[in-house]
Amino acid sequence: MAEHTSSSITIEAAPADVMGVIADFARYPDWTGEVKEAEVLATDPEGRAEQVRLVMDAGAIKDDQTLAYTWTGDHEVSWTLVKSQMLRSLDGSYTLAATDKGTEVTYKLTVDVKIPMLGMIKRKAEKVITDRALAGLKKRVESNASDPA
Repeated sequence: MAEHTSSSITIEAAPADVMGVIADFARYPDWTGEVKEAEVLATDPEGRAEQVRLVMDAGAIKDDQTLAYTWTGDHEVSWTLVKSQMLRSLDGSYTLAATDKGTEVTYKLTVDVKIPMLGMIKRKAEKVITDRALAGLKKRVESNASDPA
């Protein structure tokens, strides 16, 4: 059974503003280092992405993957792998909780690669991905708040 990595950060913004950045896949190449292209393939009746194709370049790992997204209200989004060249599975989620300082964002990620990889190396890579994703999200949301344009 795969283990997951989880990390949290507080962002000085309302949960709706944070979720707005998470849901704006077209802008992912602007603020995530690894996503080079993002294309929404299908949307739900509320206009939220249900399937997204992402072209990733994380140094040694380059991938073209499709993820299926599930939205739980305005406080959680989770995803699972539909197809990939490099990955056997990829499951993750962002969970948002309002706090007196803004929004606490928890990012969970489980990755299983098709190529053999030591468990501790895989967990380290998952931790780096989650930490970088949260730092990038925080920077993007807070820079949007200070620059409404």
